[in-house]
Amino acid sequence: MIRSLGADFVIIGHSERRTYFQETNELLAKKVNMALKYELTPIFCCGEVLSERKSGKHLDVIKKQLNEGLFHLDTKAFKKVVIAYEPVWAIGTGITASPDQAQEIHAFIRCKIAEKYKKEIADITSILYGGSCMQQCERIVFHAQMWMAA
Repeated sequence: MIRSLGADFVIIGHSERRTYFQETNELLAKKVNMALKYELTPIFCCGEVLSERKSGKHLDVIKKQLNEGLFHLDTKAFKKVVIAYEPVWAIGTGITASPDQAQEIHAFIRCKIAEKYKKEIADITSILYGGSCMQQCERIVFHAQMWMAA
């Protein structure tokens, strides 16, 4: 139905759906599969809540979301996915992620993609930032070549 209305993209795993509808990574993996089956580009959202960030578990949360929600795909299918990092704690709260925090997660995601699919795939994967921004964040630049140790 979405495709018949002319949509090309579909958001999967948005924090509000995860929270209010208890959408699990397993369900999101099925939604990703359906989107690809119907030639829609999945925008797969991942992100942590404030307590997970403060406790230092944010990277584990992101890794689990990627592993369970996306990394079941073969390389051909994965290349059709867009990833959106949305720090849940920075959506409508008045708190924003610093450029360093956002770049840390983008680099981490890219590193995990490289481990699973190879660096060439990580380099071409679109990774978006989906949290709130303040005016002082207007100069944030995410570098595809930025890597962190796994």
